[in-house]
Amino acid sequence: MKAYVLTETGPKLTEAAPPKPGPAEVLVRVRAAALNRVDLAMTRGHVHGRAGGVGAVLGLEWAGEVVEAGPEAQGFGVGQRVMGSGAGAFAEYAVADAGAVWAIPDADMSFEAAAALPVALRTMHDAVVTNGALQPGQAVLINGASSGVGLMGMQIAKAMGAAFVAGSSTNPGRRERLGEFGADLAVDPNDAGWVDQVLQATEKRGVDLVVDQVSGPGFRQVMQATRIGGRIVNVGRLGGDRAEFDFDLHALRRLTYVGVTFRTRSRAEVREVGRRAREDLFSHLEAGRLTLPIDAVYPLDDIEAALAHMKANAHFGKIVVTV
Repeated sequence: MKAYVLTETGPKLTEAAPPKPGPAEVLVRVRAAALNRVDLAMTRGHVHGRAGGVGAVLGLEWAGEVVEAGPEAQGFGVGQRVMGSGAGAFAEYAVADAGAVWAIPDADMSFEAAAALPVALRTMHDAVVTNGALQPGQAVLINGASSGVGLMGMQIAKAMGAAFVAGSSTNPGRRERLGEFGADLAVDPNDAGWVDQVLQATEKRGVDLVVDQVSGPGFRQVMQATRIGGRIVNVGRLGGDRAEFDFDLHALRRLTYVGVTFRTRSRAEVREVGRRAREDLFSHLEAGRLTLPIDAVYPLDDIEAALAHMKANAHFGKIVVTV
């Protein structure tokens, strides 16, 4: 099969043996795969575990048709249209644990649209609902909201009952579009007055929950925008993974600060993340309330151009390759 593989000299589009499903896995003929920012690190071999290392087929999420299901992968039939997450997405065939595979909810949904969803759905349900402990009527800030995961986070917050959702982006054009995906307020983290805007919109309390994809030097302002007794869930570090931390402000505001990643989770834990997300979100998917815009589509043969487009950070929503 054709696959984008990490070699000793870097990633290369080449021929590789098709994967074989394990007892609890599903083999899929990939029709489309979506890019994620971590793919840039994976091309440099910077991600450890099953998804990284020389010889690995790169890519994390895809959509396609079931070719074969292991005996423990219940509920999947040959030819079924599915979307999922796991290693080896940039290839003609991929395998994934059955717990990370979802039926495509709408017969009219394209493979490109479906491929854009799995990582954002499980990441943001885990951040907003499970670790964020969102309650109906609360106020939420998605810090770094114009990525695919960020856009999904705002939609999930609204779907799960948030009364107010704010999103941040440094790009004016992207900020203008955040309202299409659930934002009641769009702020510019480079604007010195952005915290005041959030406080004014929340009757000076601050938001109940922040899902932070930025971290870095701006984290002090994030704490200031969070209510006393509020919660911050750290998902990403686009602004830097090192910065000065104001321990006194953290204590004064009595904040709960939670870090999350999939890199240190067991297969059983990842399955539970997927189960919870499907239970809460599948009906919203069927109703069309959870969608992501497709910024650009490339053929797999142009995977390098797709990755360059992501590296340029000029996209809004998801970048997809067709297979």
